[in-house]
Amino acid sequence: MNYLQNEYDVIVVGAGHAGCEAAMACARLGAKVLLATLNLDNIALQPCNPAIGGPAKSTLVREIDALGGVMGEVADATYIQMKMLNSSKGPAVRALRAQSDKKEYSNYMRNLIESNENIYLRQACITDLIAKDGRIVGAVDEFGIEYKARAIILTTGTSLNGRIFVGLKSYSAGRLGEQAAIGLSESLMKLGINIKKLKTGTPQRVDKRTIDYSKMTIQPGDEILNFYSFKPNRPIRKQVPCYLTRTNERTHEIIKANLDKSPMYKGLIHGVGPRYCPSIEDKVVRFSENPSHHIFIEPEGLGTYEVYIQGFSSSLPADVQVQMLHTLPGLEKAHVIKPAYAVEYDYVPAVQTTHSLMSKNIQGLFFGGQINGTSGYEEAAAQGLIAGINAINYLNNSEMLELSRSSSYIGTLIDDLVTKDIDDPYRMLTSRSEYRLLLRQDNADARLTPIGHKIGLINDAQFKIFTQKQENIQKELQRVNETKLSATEEVNSILAKYGEHIDRGIKLGELLKRPNIDYKILQEIHSETKELNLPRDVYEQVEILTKYDGYLKRQEFQVNQADKLEKFKIPDNIDYMRIEHISSETKEKLNKIRPKTLAQASRIGGVKPADISVLMVLLDKHTFARTEN
Repeated sequence: MNYLQNEYDVIVVGAGHAGCEAAMACARLGAKVLLATLNLDNIALQPCNPAIGGPAKSTLVREIDALGGVMGEVADATYIQMKMLNSSKGPAVRALRAQSDKKEYSNYMRNLIESNENIYLRQACITDLIAKDGRIVGAVDEFGIEYKARAIILTTGTSLNGRIFVGLKSYSAGRLGEQAAIGLSESLMKLGINIKKLKTGTPQRVDKRTIDYSKMTIQPGDEILNFYSFKPNRPIRKQVPCYLTRTNERTHEIIKANLDKSPMYKGLIHGVGPRYCPSIEDKVVRFSENPSHHIFIEPEGLGTYEVYIQGFSSSLPADVQVQMLHTLPGLEKAHVIKPAYAVEYDYVPAVQTTHSLMSKNIQGLFFGGQINGTSGYEEAAAQGLIAGINAINYLNNSEMLELSRSSSYIGTLIDDLVTKDIDDPYRMLTSRSEYRLLLRQDNADARLTPIGHKIGLINDAQFKIFTQKQENIQKELQRVNETKLSATEEVNSILAKYGEHIDRGIKLGELLKRPNIDYKILQEIHSETKELNLPRDVYEQVEILTKYDGYLKRQEFQVNQADKLEKFKIPDNIDYMRIEHISSETKEKLNKIRPKTLAQASRIGGVKPADISVLMVLLDKHTFARTEN
């Protein structure tokens, strides 16, 4: 197809983690994509902690990979430490975390983007959107250059009218050293889109040569490595340690004595900060009973002296930050390379979008990442991938991909965003999912790879590897549930080492359900199991599915029960204000969110079970009041 100059299928605004996933998905699905960003040197930048994953977030990364996204591949290629958190706990809360070389991460992602002939990079600030008859048709940059496209994905991070605060001083910026995006917020408001403000922050970076690590506790990586991507041939790289130190009474005294110099406490910042990642001054004030707080020392890469002080985010003046820092064991002489700061920015509350992440008001306009009110690279990347997929579905007049809560953490994340009024930066947590035992990081491929293959982001060769793995899992499950182990003296002598004993013959699967027994013990006591030499990712699934069989079935029952409410579809043109027997407050909330099903309506804050009962009766009787078409 011959394209005119500045004519594209999709424009992606912003090249952070959401923008990269969106652009790659669109391009790999055949679209011509303009990826516009304020600074081409900051593609896939990690402006806060140099790490991918952690509790709940690792599940998002695995789900992105299963759908055909790229974050998992890039994290695996550029890690400097891999660590499985909560490894001694159940599989629902285990979480992989990769310490990244942030420069390598950015360069690897840029190479992926530049290798795709469908992506056109442009260093530009998009200041205006063009819509006609309620549909996107293009955008304009700060130089007045117009770009045509039928779909636009906004992934602007913290850039929209961003303002940085260090103490009582502030200036316009999206992040330290980056310009803010000026003009786009005003354009969105002209299109009838509501804008609000949020706040986030980041800690200091210090010179590792000025740190005394002997006063800290070392935090090494894992000897047995796990990876994010389900693709084979992941690289084995040299790992470097992180370190742990703590705040103390003197640290807290300095913070308390200088709260009057904090822009948050002086009322200069109006946006709400992240609840689950507060600044150190917030921690000291809110948790005053705690004598100290953990501070992690994380390297930013193999080729830099910069070290990230995790847990020490602050917006206090730069000189106060140095005083605070020098009270920490091992950091008494630390040289600060970059100060901590807070950033306040505009965002678009996601209740204005559908589950496809497309605007309810403007067709072809999609949003992904921090612009939707989230925090975190992983949350952003997940939204960018879904927005990219659905931008192509929109162009092709295809059915939108709208993942359910029971299918994925991505589905849970998006449902929370579009259903609930989020007033602080949203972070994915395991506790946010009512189906977390089913939605584990280890089975993301089983849940989502068929969808990724159907979409076209998982190729046939990769899908064949996936199907072979699933066949091997099912085959081994059947074998351990049918194979009997005799109660011989030799077997019991081995079992005794693990505090176990059998008096009679027992199925391997029944033995595997015992708390003290894992699959490696089965290999030790049963020669046939050992000779199979199954890959770790196969036998670990067999072990999990066997041990937690009863719990999994119970949660599957809960999913089936919840699906009953999902089947109650609510017509689009309902006039909630005319419905009797529900409160005015509930009517306003329903009218604002416009839920698609009774299940979604039940998750709206303030909507009571009695309200759902009224709606159910009306749906059952087909007596909903409707707006005029």
